[in-house]
Amino acid sequence: MKEKLKYLTSRKSFHVCMIIIIIAIILFTVGILVLRYQVEGETNMPFDITKVILISSSEGIDKSDNAEGTWAFDINQNNDIYIYIEKNSNYKEEAVIQSVVIDQIKVEKQNEKGTTHFYRPNVEETGGTFNNTEENEIQSIEYEGSLESDIKNLKIGNQGGIVVFRYANNNVAEYVSDVSTSSEITSNQLLKSANVNEEDLKSKITFDLTIKTEDGKEYKATLSYDVPVEGVVENGTSSKEITDFNDVVFRRTKN
Repeated sequence: MKEKLKYLTSRKSFHVCMIIIIIAIILFTVGILVLRYQVEGETNMPFDITKVILISSSEGIDKSDNAEGTWAFDINQNNDIYIYIEKNSNYKEEAVIQSVVIDQIKVEKQNEKGTTHFYRPNVEETGGTFNNTEENEIQSIEYEGSLESDIKNLKIGNQGGIVVFRYANNNVAEYVSDVSTSSEITSNQLLKSANVNEEDLKSKITFDLTIKTEDGKEYKATLSYDVPVEGVVENGTSSKEITDFNDVVFRRTKN
């Protein structure tokens, strides 16, 4: 028996088979690790998304050409997306945010209503956080790491902070009313008064968020949310806070 085993192990075909088996085991192990990474992504990020707040609202843009004695507004339906990023307390190495990029913004519309636009925070010093003007319109946005967050100047604290942008449906409806027979209407009542159906506003927004750190690493994830938040037609403003990110997978795109 020993002589037979010695004879088999000395044959070239045996060594070839063993090499093939070892290579197959290595490839299988690597494949499992790659598959696991694709599913789970980074398990110890230097920074995490800890909260997303969606705020849906409506606003009326006064039409300059409206007839005397009438109220006339074009109605926009806005969705502001606030993303909170914090340092991962379990990450023991030093890490500094270089920038946070939001791009590949896409909207899957179930119904055509209005025109889709994306906006950065208002560039003007006066006015609110957002203003749906051409100079504020974007296709992507980058927040630079800084000592502290400054939304209007597109800065995020290098140890964490807030990034925000707006997805707007402009001109979803028009509201016209006779001043003499109607009391003054507020922006919270516009969608309801214009008989807008909330189903017609529903869509899904998807975008990539990349966290870049000073040591040259980049981590990217895709986020997706249904908007507007339920109740915007009835109430004029509605909001939702999201803290569960089990379905958000960050992968390293640069080492």
